Amino acid sequence: MGTSKRGSCLKYIFHLAQDNLDFRLPEIKALLALRGKPFCPGENFKEKSPFWCLDGLSEEDVSGIMARSICAKSAFELWGHGKTHSELRTSLLNYPLKDMLLFMHKDSTYRINVYTFNKTLEFSDRIKKIDAMDYLPFEGTVSLKSPQHIFCLMEDYGNDPNNIPEHPDYIYFGRWLADGQRELIRSHSVKNRHFIGNTSMDAGLSFIMANHAKVKENDLVFDPFVGTGSLLVACSHFGAYVCGTDIDYNTIHGKGRSSRVKQKWRGPDENIRANLRQYGTEKMYLDVMVSDASKPVWRDASLFDAIITDPPYGIRESTRRTGSHKDNNKPPDGIYAESHVPVSQSYHLSDIFTDLLNFSARHLPIGGRLVYWLPIYRPEYCEEIVPFHPCLRLISNSEQPLSSHMSRRLITMEKIKEPEELDSLAHLSNSHFSPYQGHNAFREKYFSGQNKRFGKEDDKSDVNGE
Repeated sequence: MGTSKRGSCLKYIFHLAQDNLDFRLPEIKALLALRGKPFCPGENFKEKSPFWCLDGLSEEDVSGIMARSICAKSAFELWGHGKTHSELRTSLLNYPLKDMLLFMHKDSTYRINVYTFNKTLEFSDRIKKIDAMDYLPFEGTVSLKSPQHIFCLMEDYGNDPNNIPEHPDYIYFGRWLADGQRELIRSHSVKNRHFIGNTSMDAGLSFIMANHAKVKENDLVFDPFVGTGSLLVACSHFGAYVCGTDIDYNTIHGKGRSSRVKQKWRGPDENIRANLRQYGTEKMYLDVMVSDASKPVWRDASLFDAIITDPPYGIRESTRRTGSHKDNNKPPDGIYAESHVPVSQSYHLSDIFTDLLNFSARHLPIGGRLVYWLPIYRPEYCEEIVPFHPCLRLISNSEQPLSSHMSRRLITMEKIKEPEELDSLAHLSNSHFSPYQGHNAFREKYFSGQNKRFGKEDDKSDVNGE
C-alpha cells in the first residue's frame, strides 16, 4: 500500500482518556521506549489535554502503541488543525493531495465522525459541521456501518465544565488508525474474576503498571506481594511469564474466607492459576509460593526482567513478617509440623520499601524496571519521601488521589548499575531517609483522617438536629 511509503514525516494525534491523568505520559513514554522511539510532542503540547500530537513516528509505531495502551482511546493520522474552522480549512488544503486521494478515491467507502470534548452537540449541529467540510475531495461512498476508512473531526472546548466556550479552543481532523485497549478494563474486571481478595488490584491500573514496567513477550515478571495475582494476570496478557510470593498462606493456596458477598468460604478452585486460566494465559504461569519478602529465598543474580507489586499498607491487609521481638522464638527441636504457623511481627513500611529496592537492585538486569505503589499522607508529601537507591533511577511518580488527605503514588524505577557492597545501606546516610521513615505512621494518619471526617459529619448531624 501507498501508506508504507509515506515515511515518518507524518504527524499523529492521540485521543487520551481523561482518567488517571498522571499515568498517561509515563505509559506512552514507556510504550515508545519499547519500540526504541523518543517522546517528541508537537508544538503547544499540554499534558492535561485530551489530544496529543506526536512527531517522529510511523503508522506501525502508532499501531504498536495502541495495541498496548490503556490510557489512549484512539489514534489518528493528523491531516489538519487550527484554532478556528477557517485555520483548519487552510491546514487541510495544504495537506498533500496525493496522500488524501489514497483514501478518497471513488471505489472507497468512508464515514466522518464528530467528537467534541467538554461539550455536547445536537445531532443536527454535527451534520452541519460535516457538511461544511465539502471542500475535501471525497469521491467514495458514505458507509455508516462498515466503512473502509474512518475520519474524525475533533473539537477541544477546554477542561472547565463550568465555563464552556461557544467556539472550540482547538480543532483537529484526521484519519482513524487504531483504538487503544480500554476494553481490557471491562473484560478483566475484578467483578467477573474467578479469584479475588479484599485488595485485588483494579484491572485498568494493573495493565497500566505492566506498561510502565515495559513488560513484553517472554519476559519473566515477579510480584513479591502477589496477593490474588491481579498484576500477574495483566503481565501474562502481554506475553510475560509470571511468578510471585506472599506471606499469607491462605491467599496463596486459595483457602479461608471468601471476599465475595453471600459466599462464606472460598471454593476448591479459587486460586491465582485459575485466574490466568480464565483469561487463556495459564501457560504463562510459573508458580507462586509462601515466602517472607523480608527474607528473600532467591540466589543472587539478575533473575527477573521486571518487578511489579502493590505492598500492603496496613489498612485492609496487615504488614507482617516472620520473626519475634523475644530472644528465643524457635520451638524446641523436633516439634515442627506441617501445620506449624511461624511467629510474625510488624513489618514497618519504611522497611518494606528498603527491602523492596534492595531486592530489585540485586535481581533486576540493567534497564529492568521496578513498579510499585507508595501510600502517601498528602499534607506531608514532599519528593524526599520517595524511597531512594543508588542503583535505581526514578522514571516516573504518578499520583492517584484516594481522599482529601490520602493518596498513593505509582513509582517507576529503572536499574542503572550493579549493586556494590554498601549500596544496600545508602538510604541511612541519605537525606531522604528521615522523612521516608514517616511512612511507618501511615496507618495512624489514615485512620486519624477518617475519624476527623466522621467527626465533622456527626457535628453537622447535631447542628441539623438529626
